[in-house]
Amino acid sequence: MPKAQLVELYAHGLGVIDDARLEFGPGFNVLTGETGAGKTLLLGALGLCLGSDAGTSRYALTPDTRAVALFIRDGGEELSFSRETSSSGRLRSSLNGAPSSVDALRALAEELIVVHGQHDSLALRNRSEIVRLIDESGAVDTSELDALRRELSVARQLRGGFGGDEAARAREIEFLLFQIRELDGAKILSATELNETLEELTRLTTLREGQAAIGEVLELFDAESDAAVLAQFAQALNRLPESDAYDAVRANLRSALIQSREALRELAELGDSDAFDPRILEELDARASVLQQIARKYGGTLEAALRSRDEFEAEHARLTVETDGLEGLDEEIRSLEERETVLARRVRREREVAATQLTEAVGHQLTRVALVHATLRFVVDGDDGSDAQIFFTPNPGLPEGPLATLASGGELSRVLLAISLETANANVVAVFDEVDAGLGGQVAQQIGECLSEVGRGQQVLAVTHLASVAARADHHFVIEKVIDHGVTRTSVRALTGDDRVREIARMLAGNDATAESRALAKQLLENSVEVRAESDFSR
Repeated sequence: MPKAQLVELYAHGLGVIDDARLEFGPGFNVLTGETGAGKTLLLGALGLCLGSDAGTSRYALTPDTRAVALFIRDGGEELSFSRETSSSGRLRSSLNGAPSSVDALRALAEELIVVHGQHDSLALRNRSEIVRLIDESGAVDTSELDALRRELSVARQLRGGFGGDEAARAREIEFLLFQIRELDGAKILSATELNETLEELTRLTTLREGQAAIGEVLELFDAESDAAVLAQFAQALNRLPESDAYDAVRANLRSALIQSREALRELAELGDSDAFDPRILEELDARASVLQQIARKYGGTLEAALRSRDEFEAEHARLTVETDGLEGLDEEIRSLEERETVLARRVRREREVAATQLTEAVGHQLTRVALVHATLRFVVDGDDGSDAQIFFTPNPGLPEGPLATLASGGELSRVLLAISLETANANVVAVFDEVDAGLGGQVAQQIGECLSEVGRGQQVLAVTHLASVAARADHHFVIEKVIDHGVTRTSVRALTGDDRVREIARMLAGNDATAESRALAKQLLENSVEVRAESDFSR
Protein backbone atom coordinates (compact mmCIF):
# COMPACT_ATOMS: atom_id res chain seq x y z
CA MET A 1 0.00 0.00 0.00
CA PRO A 2 1.45 3.42 -0.96
CA LYS A 3 2.64 5.42 2.03
CA ALA A 4 2.32 8.76 0.24
CA GLN A 5 -0.81 9.76 -1.66
CA LEU A 6 -2.16 12.82 -3.41
CA VAL A 7 -5.63 12.82 -1.89
CA GLU A 8 -7.13 15.88 -3.55
CA LEU A 9 -6.31 18.49 -6.18
CA TYR A 10 -8.36 21.67 -6.41
CA ALA A 11 -8.05 24.33 -9.12
CA HIS A 12 -10.01 27.53 -9.47
CA GLY A 13 -9.78 30.34 -12.02
CA LEU A 14 -6.97 28.82 -14.07
CA GLY A 15 -7.51 29.35 -17.79
CA VAL A 16 -10.62 27.43 -18.90
CA ILE A 17 -10.80 25.72 -15.51
CA ASP A 18 -13.45 27.56 -13.54
CA ASP A 19 -13.69 25.19 -10.61
CA ALA A 20 -12.32 21.64 -10.53
CA ARG A 21 -11.81 19.19 -7.68
CA LEU A 22 -10.29 15.72 -8.06
CA GLU A 23 -10.24 13.20 -5.22
CA PHE A 24 -7.62 10.62 -6.11
CA GLY A 25 -7.43 7.09 -4.79
CA PRO A 26 -4.56 4.69 -4.13
CA GLY A 27 -3.04 2.74 -6.99
CA PHE A 28 -3.29 3.80 -10.64
CA ASN A 29 -5.25 7.00 -11.36
CA VAL A 30 -5.83 8.08 -14.96
CA LEU A 31 -6.89 11.40 -16.43
CA THR A 32 -8.47 11.52 -19.91
CA GLY A 33 -10.29 14.01 -22.09
CA GLU A 34 -10.33 15.58 -25.50
CA THR A 35 -7.31 17.52 -26.73
CA GLY A 36 -7.49 21.07 -25.37
CA ALA A 37 -9.90 20.19 -22.60
CA GLY A 38 -7.45 21.25 -19.93
CA LYS A 39 -5.47 18.20 -18.84
CA THR A 40 -2.22 20.15 -19.10
CA LEU A 41 -3.74 22.96 -17.05
CA LEU A 42 -4.60 20.52 -14.27
CA LEU A 43 -1.01 19.34 -14.18
CA GLY A 44 -0.05 23.02 -14.23
CA ALA A 45 -2.25 23.56 -11.16
CA LEU A 46 -0.47 20.68 -9.46
CA GLY A 47 2.88 22.22 -10.43
CA LEU A 48 1.82 25.57 -8.98
CA CYS A 49 1.00 23.94 -5.66
CA LEU A 50 4.39 22.27 -5.60
CA GLY A 51 6.28 25.52 -6.10
CA SER A 52 6.81 25.74 -9.85
CA ASP A 53 7.51 29.16 -11.34
CA ALA A 54 4.21 28.99 -13.29
CA GLY A 55 6.09 29.61 -16.51
CA THR A 56 4.02 27.17 -18.56
CA SER A 57 0.70 28.32 -17.12
CA ARG A 58 1.36 32.01 -16.53
CA TYR A 59 -0.94 32.94 -19.39
CA ALA A 60 -3.75 31.05 -17.65
CA LEU A 61 -3.52 32.87 -14.31
CA THR A 62 -6.45 35.09 -13.38
CA PRO A 63 -6.99 37.52 -10.50
CA ASP A 64 -8.73 34.78 -8.51
CA THR A 65 -6.53 31.79 -9.40
CA ARG A 66 -6.22 29.32 -6.58
CA ALA A 67 -4.70 25.84 -6.53
CA VAL A 68 -4.54 23.43 -3.60
CA ALA A 69 -2.97 19.96 -3.36
CA LEU A 70 -3.64 17.79 -0.32
CA PHE A 71 -1.23 14.94 0.42
CA ILE A 72 -1.20 12.31 3.10
CA ARG A 73 1.89 10.34 3.97
CA ASP A 74 2.97 7.50 6.24
CA GLY A 75 1.51 7.90 9.70
CA GLY A 76 -1.56 9.79 8.49
CA GLU A 77 0.13 13.21 8.36
CA GLU A 78 -1.71 15.61 6.07
CA LEU A 79 0.12 18.27 4.05
CA SER A 80 -1.74 20.98 2.18
CA PHE A 81 0.13 22.94 -0.52
CA SER A 82 -1.55 26.12 -1.77
CA ARG A 83 -0.84 28.94 -4.24
CA GLU A 84 -3.17 31.80 -5.10
CA THR A 85 -2.95 35.18 -6.79
CA SER A 86 -2.94 38.22 -4.54
CA SER A 87 -4.50 41.62 -5.23
CA SER A 88 -1.16 42.73 -6.66
CA GLY A 89 -1.15 39.85 -9.13
CA ARG A 90 1.67 37.99 -7.36
CA LEU A 91 1.35 34.38 -6.23
CA ARG A 92 1.05 33.75 -2.50
CA SER A 93 2.20 30.42 -1.08
CA SER A 94 1.00 28.58 1.99
CA LEU A 95 1.63 25.26 3.68
CA ASN A 96 -1.09 23.78 5.88
CA GLY A 97 -2.86 27.14 5.79
CA ALA A 98 0.13 29.14 7.03
CA PRO A 99 2.10 31.55 4.80
CA SER A 100 5.19 29.89 3.37
CA SER A 101 7.88 30.41 0.76
CA VAL A 102 8.01 28.84 -2.69
CA ASP A 103 11.35 27.28 -1.79
CA ALA A 104 9.81 25.57 1.24
CA LEU A 105 6.97 24.16 -0.89
CA ARG A 106 9.40 22.95 -3.51
CA ALA A 107 11.74 21.31 -1.00
CA LEU A 108 8.92 19.41 0.73
CA ALA A 109 7.30 18.44 -2.57
CA GLU A 110 10.51 16.76 -3.69
CA GLU A 111 10.00 14.27 -0.85
CA LEU A 112 6.43 13.50 -1.91
CA ILE A 113 6.05 13.50 -5.69
CA VAL A 114 7.97 13.10 -8.93
CA VAL A 115 6.57 14.21 -12.29
CA HIS A 116 7.71 12.22 -15.31
CA GLY A 117 6.96 14.34 -18.34
CA GLN A 118 8.36 14.08 -21.82
CA HIS A 119 10.63 17.08 -21.39
CA ASP A 120 10.93 18.08 -17.74
CA SER A 121 10.70 14.64 -16.27
CA LEU A 122 13.90 13.53 -14.93
CA ALA A 123 14.49 13.65 -11.29
CA LEU A 124 17.17 11.24 -12.53
CA ARG A 125 19.04 14.18 -13.98
CA ASN A 126 20.06 14.63 -10.39
CA ARG A 127 22.85 12.12 -9.82
CA SER A 128 22.01 11.81 -6.15
CA GLU A 129 18.61 10.42 -7.17
CA ILE A 130 20.30 7.81 -9.37
CA VAL A 131 22.50 6.82 -6.43
CA ARG A 132 19.40 6.54 -4.24
CA LEU A 133 17.80 4.14 -6.72
CA ILE A 134 20.94 2.03 -6.88
CA ASP A 135 21.28 1.93 -3.09
CA GLU A 136 17.62 1.02 -2.54
CA SER A 137 17.59 -1.64 -5.25
CA GLY A 138 20.77 -3.26 -3.94
CA ALA A 139 20.13 -2.64 -0.22
CA VAL A 140 23.42 -0.76 -0.05
CA ASP A 141 23.92 0.41 3.52
CA THR A 142 25.96 3.61 3.70
CA SER A 143 25.07 4.45 7.31
CA GLU A 144 28.52 3.57 8.66
CA LEU A 145 30.25 5.63 5.97
CA ASP A 146 27.83 8.53 6.47
CA ALA A 147 28.36 8.48 10.25
CA LEU A 148 32.12 8.35 9.84
CA ARG A 149 32.03 11.28 7.41
CA ARG A 150 29.99 13.32 9.88
CA GLU A 151 32.56 12.51 12.55
CA LEU A 152 35.37 13.44 10.18
CA SER A 153 33.63 16.70 9.27
CA VAL A 154 33.33 17.63 12.95
CA ALA A 155 37.01 16.81 13.53
CA ARG A 156 38.07 18.92 10.55
CA GLN A 157 35.91 21.83 11.67
CA LEU A 158 37.47 21.56 15.13
CA ARG A 159 40.90 21.44 13.55
CA GLY A 160 40.12 24.43 11.38
CA GLY A 161 38.92 26.34 14.44
CA PHE A 162 42.43 26.29 15.87
CA GLY A 163 43.54 28.45 12.96
CA GLY A 164 46.80 28.35 11.02
CA ASP A 165 48.92 25.44 10.00
CA GLU A 166 51.42 23.68 12.22
CA ALA A 167 54.37 25.81 11.06
CA ALA A 168 52.47 29.07 11.62
CA ARG A 169 51.43 27.95 15.09
CA ALA A 170 55.06 27.05 15.94
CA ARG A 171 56.20 30.48 14.78
CA GLU A 172 53.55 32.14 16.92
CA ILE A 173 54.62 30.19 20.00
CA GLU A 174 58.29 31.03 19.37
CA PHE A 175 57.51 34.75 19.03
CA LEU A 176 55.52 34.70 22.28
CA LEU A 177 58.47 33.06 24.01
CA PHE A 178 60.81 35.74 22.61
CA GLN A 179 58.57 38.51 23.98
CA ILE A 180 58.27 36.82 27.38
CA ARG A 181 62.07 36.36 27.58
CA GLU A 182 62.65 39.99 26.58
CA LEU A 183 60.29 41.26 29.27
CA ASP A 184 61.71 38.88 31.87
CA GLY A 185 65.21 39.94 30.89
CA ALA A 186 64.36 43.56 31.61
CA LYS A 187 63.65 42.58 35.25
CA ILE A 188 61.15 45.34 35.78
CA LEU A 189 60.81 45.97 39.51
CA SER A 190 57.53 47.86 39.38
CA ALA A 191 55.27 49.90 37.13
CA THR A 192 56.92 53.11 38.57
CA GLU A 193 60.55 52.04 38.17
CA LEU A 194 61.11 54.15 35.06
CA ASN A 195 59.88 57.34 36.74
CA GLU A 196 61.97 56.65 39.84
CA THR A 197 65.06 55.97 37.77
CA LEU A 198 64.61 59.14 35.75
CA GLU A 199 64.15 61.20 38.93
CA GLU A 200 67.37 59.82 40.46
CA LEU A 201 69.21 60.30 37.20
CA THR A 202 68.07 63.92 37.07
CA ARG A 203 69.18 64.51 40.66
CA LEU A 204 72.65 63.06 40.17
CA THR A 205 73.11 64.79 36.84
CA THR A 206 72.27 68.08 38.53
CA LEU A 207 74.84 67.37 41.25
CA ARG A 208 77.51 66.51 38.71
CA GLU A 209 76.89 69.65 36.75
CA GLY A 210 77.05 71.72 40.03
CA GLN A 211 80.54 70.57 41.16
CA ALA A 212 82.42 73.65 39.83
CA ALA A 213 79.81 76.06 41.12
CA ILE A 214 80.06 74.52 44.61
CA GLY A 215 83.82 75.22 44.70
CA GLU A 216 83.31 78.84 43.77
CA VAL A 217 80.60 79.23 46.39
CA LEU A 218 82.85 77.70 49.07
CA GLU A 219 85.69 80.01 48.02
CA LEU A 220 83.46 83.06 48.31
CA PHE A 221 81.99 82.10 51.64
CA ASP A 222 84.91 80.62 53.58
CA ALA A 223 88.26 81.10 51.88
CA GLU A 224 91.43 81.73 53.89
CA SER A 225 91.58 85.30 52.64
CA ASP A 226 90.16 88.14 54.66
CA ALA A 227 87.81 88.89 51.72
CA ALA A 228 85.73 85.70 52.33
CA VAL A 229 82.14 86.36 53.29
CA LEU A 230 82.24 84.46 56.57
CA ALA A 231 85.59 86.02 57.54
CA GLN A 232 84.17 89.51 57.07
CA PHE A 233 81.02 88.35 58.91
CA ALA A 234 83.22 87.32 61.86
CA GLN A 235 85.19 90.58 61.76
CA ALA A 236 81.98 92.61 61.74
CA LEU A 237 80.64 90.60 64.71
CA ASN A 238 83.82 91.31 66.70
CA ARG A 239 83.35 95.04 66.20
CA LEU A 240 80.10 95.12 68.14
CA PRO A 241 80.48 97.14 71.37
CA GLU A 242 80.84 95.28 74.61
CA SER A 243 77.58 96.04 76.33
CA ASP A 244 74.73 94.08 77.77
CA ALA A 245 72.45 95.89 75.33
CA TYR A 246 74.05 94.08 72.36
CA ASP A 247 74.34 90.60 73.91
CA ALA A 248 71.13 89.28 72.35
CA VAL A 249 71.99 90.59 68.90
CA ARG A 250 75.56 89.28 69.24
CA ALA A 251 74.23 85.82 70.23
CA ASN A 252 71.89 85.70 67.21
CA LEU A 253 74.62 86.76 64.78
CA ARG A 254 77.06 84.23 66.26
CA SER A 255 74.39 81.49 65.89
CA ALA A 256 73.87 82.50 62.24
CA LEU A 257 77.62 82.32 61.66
CA ILE A 258 77.77 78.84 63.18
CA GLN A 259 74.79 77.65 61.05
CA SER A 260 76.40 79.08 57.92
CA ARG A 261 79.62 77.21 58.62
CA GLU A 262 77.59 73.98 59.14
CA ALA A 263 75.78 74.52 55.82
CA LEU A 264 79.07 75.13 54.03
CA ARG A 265 80.45 71.89 55.44
CA GLU A 266 77.42 70.03 53.96
CA LEU A 267 77.96 71.86 50.68
CA ALA A 268 81.59 70.88 50.77
CA GLU A 269 80.62 67.24 51.18
CA LEU A 270 78.36 67.46 48.10
CA GLY A 271 81.17 68.95 46.18
CA ASP A 272 83.62 66.25 47.28
CA SER A 273 84.57 64.40 44.06
CA ASP A 274 85.43 61.33 46.11
CA ALA A 275 81.83 61.22 47.43
CA PHE A 276 80.30 61.15 43.87
CA ASP A 277 80.58 57.89 41.74
CA PRO A 278 80.19 58.55 37.97
CA ARG A 279 79.47 54.84 37.35
CA ILE A 280 76.20 55.16 39.22
CA LEU A 281 75.16 57.84 36.76
CA GLU A 282 76.09 55.59 33.82
CA GLU A 283 74.18 52.66 35.25
CA LEU A 284 71.11 54.77 35.85
CA ASP A 285 71.31 56.15 32.31
CA ALA A 286 71.59 52.64 30.84
CA ARG A 287 68.70 51.37 32.98
CA ALA A 288 66.49 54.27 31.95
CA SER A 289 67.26 53.52 28.28
CA VAL A 290 66.28 49.85 28.65
CA LEU A 291 63.06 50.68 30.48
CA GLN A 292 62.11 53.34 27.93
CA GLN A 293 62.64 50.88 25.06
CA ILE A 294 60.49 48.25 26.78
CA ALA A 295 57.75 50.80 27.48
CA ARG A 296 57.68 52.03 23.88
CA LYS A 297 57.55 48.47 22.52
CA TYR A 298 54.83 47.15 24.82
CA GLY A 299 52.10 49.73 25.18
CA GLY A 300 53.82 52.99 26.12
CA THR A 301 54.23 52.40 29.86
CA LEU A 302 55.84 49.86 32.17
CA GLU A 303 52.38 49.09 33.52
CA ALA A 304 51.24 48.16 30.00
CA ALA A 305 54.43 46.14 29.48
CA LEU A 306 53.84 44.13 32.66
CA ARG A 307 50.23 43.54 31.62
CA SER A 308 51.37 42.40 28.16
CA ARG A 309 53.77 39.97 29.77
CA ASP A 310 50.90 38.30 31.64
CA GLU A 311 48.85 38.18 28.41
CA PHE A 312 51.77 36.63 26.51
CA GLU A 313 52.15 34.00 29.21
CA ALA A 314 48.45 33.11 29.09
CA GLU A 315 48.41 32.93 25.28
CA HIS A 316 51.54 30.79 25.26
CA ALA A 317 49.97 28.40 27.75
CA ARG A 318 46.79 28.21 25.65
CA LEU A 319 48.62 27.57 22.41
CA THR A 320 50.83 24.98 24.05
CA VAL A 321 47.81 23.08 25.35
CA GLU A 322 46.08 23.36 21.98
CA THR A 323 49.19 22.20 20.15
CA ASP A 324 49.37 19.16 22.37
CA GLY A 325 45.70 18.54 21.62
CA LEU A 326 46.23 19.12 17.89
CA GLU A 327 48.73 16.32 17.72
CA GLY A 328 46.06 13.94 18.94
CA LEU A 329 43.41 15.54 16.71
CA ASP A 330 45.61 15.29 13.62
CA GLU A 331 46.21 11.65 14.40
CA GLU A 332 42.46 11.12 14.82
CA ILE A 333 41.77 12.80 11.46
CA ARG A 334 44.39 10.62 9.75
CA SER A 335 42.81 7.54 11.28
CA LEU A 336 39.31 8.60 10.22
CA GLU A 337 40.52 9.32 6.69
CA GLU A 338 42.06 5.88 6.45
CA ARG A 339 38.80 4.29 7.64
CA GLU A 340 36.84 6.47 5.21
CA THR A 341 38.95 5.21 2.32
CA VAL A 342 38.30 1.60 3.29
CA LEU A 343 34.56 2.10 3.79
CA ALA A 344 34.22 4.16 0.59
CA ARG A 345 35.85 1.37 -1.42
CA ARG A 346 33.49 -1.16 0.14
CA VAL A 347 30.44 0.99 -0.63
CA ARG A 348 31.64 1.50 -4.20
CA ARG A 349 31.99 -2.26 -4.70
CA GLU A 350 28.48 -2.78 -3.35
CA ARG A 351 27.12 -0.04 -5.59
CA GLU A 352 28.86 -1.53 -8.61
CA VAL A 353 27.16 -4.86 -7.90
CA ALA A 354 23.80 -3.13 -7.30
CA ALA A 355 24.19 -1.06 -10.50
CA THR A 356 24.86 -4.21 -12.52
CA GLN A 357 21.84 -5.96 -11.05
CA LEU A 358 19.60 -2.93 -11.59
CA THR A 359 20.85 -2.61 -15.16
CA GLU A 360 19.88 -6.20 -15.84
CA ALA A 361 16.50 -5.86 -14.13
CA VAL A 362 15.52 -2.62 -15.93
CA GLY A 363 16.84 -4.06 -19.20
CA HIS A 364 14.23 -6.80 -18.99
CA GLN A 365 11.52 -4.13 -18.71
CA LEU A 366 12.56 -2.12 -21.76
CA THR A 367 10.67 -4.41 -24.14
CA ARG A 368 7.49 -3.94 -22.13
CA VAL A 369 7.70 -0.15 -22.56
CA ALA A 370 8.27 -0.28 -26.34
CA LEU A 371 12.05 0.12 -26.22
CA VAL A 372 12.84 -3.21 -27.82
CA HIS A 373 16.20 -2.29 -29.29
CA ALA A 374 17.35 0.12 -26.59
CA THR A 375 20.00 -0.59 -23.96
CA LEU A 376 20.46 1.10 -20.66
CA ARG A 377 23.25 0.94 -18.12
CA PHE A 378 23.68 2.27 -14.58
CA VAL A 379 27.29 3.37 -14.04
CA VAL A 380 28.94 4.41 -10.77
CA ASP A 381 32.21 6.29 -10.33
CA GLY A 382 34.09 8.14 -7.62
CA ASP A 383 35.72 6.91 -4.42
CA ASP A 384 32.42 5.68 -3.01
CA GLY A 385 30.50 5.26 -6.26
CA SER A 386 28.32 8.32 -5.58
CA ASP A 387 29.08 9.80 -9.01
CA ALA A 388 26.36 7.84 -10.80
CA GLN A 389 24.90 8.15 -14.28
CA ILE A 390 22.53 6.32 -16.60
CA PHE A 391 23.92 5.61 -20.06
CA PHE A 392 21.48 4.91 -22.86
CA THR A 393 21.35 4.11 -26.53
CA PRO A 394 18.03 3.73 -28.41
CA ASN A 395 19.32 1.46 -31.16
CA PRO A 396 22.03 -1.20 -31.59
CA GLY A 397 25.31 -0.02 -33.03
CA LEU A 398 24.91 3.57 -31.85
CA PRO A 399 27.21 4.97 -29.17
CA GLU A 400 25.74 5.24 -25.72
CA GLY A 401 25.59 8.47 -23.76
CA PRO A 402 23.79 10.15 -20.86
CA LEU A 403 20.11 9.25 -20.83
CA ALA A 404 18.86 12.83 -20.71
CA THR A 405 20.98 13.69 -23.76
CA LEU A 406 20.25 10.77 -26.09
CA ALA A 407 16.65 9.86 -25.23
CA SER A 408 13.75 11.62 -26.95
CA GLY A 409 10.86 12.89 -24.85
CA GLY A 410 8.80 9.73 -25.38
CA GLU A 411 11.78 7.45 -24.84
CA LEU A 412 12.68 9.29 -21.67
CA SER A 413 9.19 8.84 -20.23
CA ARG A 414 9.14 5.14 -21.06
CA VAL A 415 12.61 4.59 -19.61
CA LEU A 416 11.34 6.15 -16.39
CA LEU A 417 8.40 3.79 -16.45
CA ALA A 418 10.74 0.83 -16.90
CA ILE A 419 12.86 2.03 -13.99
CA SER A 420 9.73 2.58 -11.87
CA LEU A 421 8.72 -1.05 -12.46
CA GLU A 422 11.86 -2.11 -10.62
CA THR A 423 12.17 0.73 -8.11
CA ALA A 424 8.64 1.75 -7.14
CA ASN A 425 8.85 3.94 -4.03
CA ALA A 426 5.80 3.80 -1.77
CA ASN A 427 6.85 7.11 -0.18
CA VAL A 428 6.55 9.04 -3.45
CA VAL A 429 3.64 9.77 -5.79
CA ALA A 430 4.55 9.23 -9.47
CA VAL A 431 2.98 11.34 -12.22
CA PHE A 432 3.34 10.23 -15.86
CA ASP A 433 2.37 12.86 -18.41
CA GLU A 434 1.46 11.18 -21.73
CA VAL A 435 4.03 8.43 -21.36
CA ASP A 436 2.18 6.59 -24.13
CA ALA A 437 2.29 9.43 -26.69
CA GLY A 438 2.67 8.09 -30.23
CA LEU A 439 2.00 4.49 -29.26
CA GLY A 440 -0.93 2.18 -29.87
CA GLY A 441 -2.09 -1.39 -30.24
CA GLN A 442 -0.33 -4.07 -28.25
CA VAL A 443 2.35 -1.64 -27.07
CA ALA A 444 -0.29 0.63 -25.51
CA GLN A 445 -1.72 -2.35 -23.64
CA GLN A 446 1.74 -3.12 -22.33
CA ILE A 447 2.15 0.48 -21.13
CA GLY A 448 -1.18 0.22 -19.34
CA GLU A 449 -0.13 -3.03 -17.68
CA CYS A 450 3.15 -1.40 -16.58
CA LEU A 451 1.44 1.64 -15.09
CA SER A 452 -1.01 -0.60 -13.26
CA GLU A 453 1.86 -2.69 -11.94
CA VAL A 454 3.72 0.37 -10.69
CA GLY A 455 0.49 1.51 -9.08
CA ARG A 456 0.52 -1.52 -6.84
CA GLY A 457 3.72 -0.25 -5.22
CA GLN A 458 3.07 3.49 -5.22
CA GLN A 459 0.30 5.89 -6.17
CA VAL A 460 0.40 6.69 -9.89
CA LEU A 461 -1.26 9.52 -11.80
CA ALA A 462 -1.19 9.38 -15.59
CA VAL A 463 -2.53 11.52 -18.43
CA THR A 464 -3.37 9.44 -21.50
CA HIS A 465 -5.21 9.47 -24.82
CA LEU A 466 -5.20 5.66 -25.17
CA ALA A 467 -8.18 3.56 -24.18
CA SER A 468 -6.12 0.45 -23.43
CA VAL A 469 -4.11 2.47 -20.89
CA ALA A 470 -7.12 4.17 -19.32
CA ALA A 471 -8.92 0.83 -18.95
CA ARG A 472 -6.18 -0.47 -16.67
CA ALA A 473 -6.60 2.33 -14.11
CA ASP A 474 -8.06 1.85 -10.65
CA HIS A 475 -9.58 5.33 -10.75
CA HIS A 476 -10.63 7.23 -13.87
CA PHE A 477 -11.24 10.98 -14.23
CA VAL A 478 -12.40 12.81 -17.33
CA ILE A 479 -11.95 16.44 -18.26
CA GLU A 480 -14.75 17.79 -20.41
CA LYS A 481 -14.87 21.08 -22.26
CA VAL A 482 -18.16 22.94 -22.69
CA ILE A 483 -18.81 26.16 -24.65
CA ASP A 484 -21.66 28.10 -23.12
CA HIS A 485 -22.70 31.43 -24.74
CA GLY A 486 -19.31 31.78 -26.34
CA VAL A 487 -17.38 31.05 -23.11
CA THR A 488 -15.34 27.88 -22.78
CA ARG A 489 -15.43 26.10 -19.44
CA THR A 490 -13.93 22.82 -18.28
CA SER A 491 -15.35 20.37 -15.76
CA VAL A 492 -13.77 17.34 -14.13
CA ARG A 493 -15.52 14.29 -12.78
CA ALA A 494 -14.77 10.75 -11.67
CA LEU A 495 -16.06 7.97 -13.92
CA THR A 496 -17.63 4.69 -12.90
CA GLY A 497 -19.96 2.16 -14.51
CA ASP A 498 -21.53 3.12 -17.83
CA ASP A 499 -19.95 6.57 -17.78
CA ARG A 500 -16.54 4.97 -17.85
CA VAL A 501 -17.56 2.60 -20.63
CA ARG A 502 -18.72 5.57 -22.72
CA GLU A 503 -15.43 7.44 -22.16
CA ILE A 504 -13.35 4.39 -23.14
CA ALA A 505 -15.54 3.98 -26.23
CA ARG A 506 -15.00 7.64 -27.13
CA MET A 507 -11.26 7.15 -26.83
CA LEU A 508 -11.53 4.13 -29.17
CA ALA A 509 -13.81 5.58 -31.84
CA GLY A 510 -14.08 9.30 -31.22
CA ASN A 511 -17.33 11.15 -30.49
CA ASP A 512 -19.24 8.89 -32.89
CA ALA A 513 -19.00 5.88 -30.60
CA THR A 514 -20.74 2.75 -31.90
CA ALA A 515 -22.15 -0.34 -30.28
CA GLU A 516 -18.99 -2.14 -31.32
CA SER A 517 -16.73 0.45 -29.67
CA ARG A 518 -18.81 0.33 -26.47
CA ALA A 519 -18.60 -3.45 -26.46
CA LEU A 520 -14.85 -3.30 -26.93
CA ALA A 521 -14.59 -0.71 -24.15
CA LYS A 522 -16.56 -2.95 -21.83
CA GLN A 523 -14.33 -5.87 -22.74
CA LEU A 524 -11.18 -3.85 -22.03
CA LEU A 525 -12.50 -2.92 -18.60
CA GLU A 526 -13.51 -6.49 -17.79
CA ASN A 527 -10.13 -7.79 -18.89
CA SER A 528 -8.43 -5.23 -16.68
CA VAL A 529 -10.49 -6.32 -13.68
CA GLU A 530 -9.56 -9.95 -14.32
CA VAL A 531 -5.88 -9.13 -14.68
CA ARG A 532 -5.90 -7.15 -11.42
CA ALA A 533 -7.65 -9.98 -9.64
CA GLU A 534 -5.12 -12.51 -10.90
CA SER A 535 -2.28 -10.24 -9.88
CA ASP A 536 -3.71 -9.74 -6.39
CA PHE A 537 -4.20 -13.50 -6.02
CA SER A 538 -0.63 -14.25 -7.09
CA ARG A 539 0.65 -11.76 -4.55
